[in-house]
Amino acid sequence: MNRYFLSSALAALALATPAAVPAQPLPAPVIAVVNLDQIFGTCTQCTVANTQLQAQGAALQTRAQTLANQIDAEARAIQPLVNAIPAGGQPDAALTARIQGYQQMQQNADREVSAERERIQRNIAFVRQQIGQRIQPAITTVMQQRGATVVMDRAGLITASPTLDITPAVLAIVNQNNTPLNINAPPPQQQPAAATPAQPQPQPNRPRPQGR
Repeated sequence: MNRYFLSSALAALALATPAAVPAQPLPAPVIAVVNLDQIFGTCTQCTVANTQLQAQGAALQTRAQTLANQIDAEARAIQPLVNAIPAGGQPDAALTARIQGYQQMQQNADREVSAERERIQRNIAFVRQQIGQRIQPAITTVMQQRGATVVMDRAGLITASPTLDITPAVLAIVNQNNTPLNINAPPPQQQPAAATPAQPQPQPNRPRPQGR
């Protein structure tokens, strides 16, 4: 009797357990290659934006040289005054103020050049982001047209047959967008200042009860 019940239970369990579905083999990939660096450097609006970014870099270089010349001129003007101080002496108030002004000039120049360099770097990244947003749908379109299932960047390959290259087709679609690229990145978001904890209010002194 026990064997009968055990056999029935095993049979019911086998029926209740779903049969394992055999894994379907993946289809053979159809690979295409795109040269992203070529598109970033040669698309119509990319060329315009790159020229404008180069102008920003040239302007920064000119400004940095101007500031350096001003700092150097002030240093050459101060040095004879410093040399004229007797051994063991100290600069007078006027010379001290001028030396401090020279140091402040250096600090201001460093801050200005660093801030402008960071701004240009943000602009470059912002332009590449916009170009990438135009390249992605163009690649998708060409993939559908050519029946590709995988697209790889040429920069990550050792070698590939020229017949796999879809760069001209992608570039042609990207060039259909005549909207200029914005070369001025939005300013970085400022982190909210931490809330200052409320200071406890002093409690007024209470009169002590008189002893009995």
